[in-house]
Amino acid sequence: MTDTKPEAAKSIPAGAPAPRKLDPTLKLLLEFGPLGLFFIASYRYNLHVATGVLMAGVLVTLAVSYAIVRRVPIMPLVTAVAVLVFGALTFYFDNPIFIKVKPTIVNCIFGTVLLGGLLFNRSLLSVLLDTALSLDETGWRKLTLRWGIFFFFLAALNEVVWRTQSDVFWAGFKVFGTMPITVVFALCQVPLILKHELKNPEATPDHF
Repeated sequence: MTDTKPEAAKSIPAGAPAPRKLDPTLKLLLEFGPLGLFFIASYRYNLHVATGVLMAGVLVTLAVSYAIVRRVPIMPLVTAVAVLVFGALTFYFDNPIFIKVKPTIVNCIFGTVLLGGLLFNRSLLSVLLDTALSLDETGWRKLTLRWGIFFFFLAALNEVVWRTQSDVFWAGFKVFGTMPITVVFALCQVPLILKHELKNPEATPDHF
């Protein structure tokens, strides 16, 4: 059968250098930094200035990530491309609605990829989240399903907030609302991960 197990679960060839990983603190800073600057700029100036700051921030984040690990994880890359595209549309049409709907569209893309992958008996979660977890087939299915649904929840939540609240409130919610909610959700998955974690990564089924 074709080997479709997550990359993190595959063995590293003898003599090959171990994949580089970002320091957790630096990774957190790179993820929160652009959003934090986005909120500050929206509070002090306006959403157009904040959008420009966010666009510059994601470019710096990608550059730093690549300089350290010599690759760019899928999720930050897709997010950065979306920020640049919708940011450019915001300036071109002089309408902040484009940067506001960016989280909705990106989260829907992530959710569709994860849930769509399950339809083809594929779990793309480890690739999308750049995780080194080693789970059994049931664990990957359950975790992928939960994250897929969660991304659609974030999309719906973003729509509610930007349509009913001020620009500053929406910008603040991206930092002080969405991120904490995501962290809490991730922590709630720990029991599932511990239950289905493989002590021997080589035991990962080859058909999933």
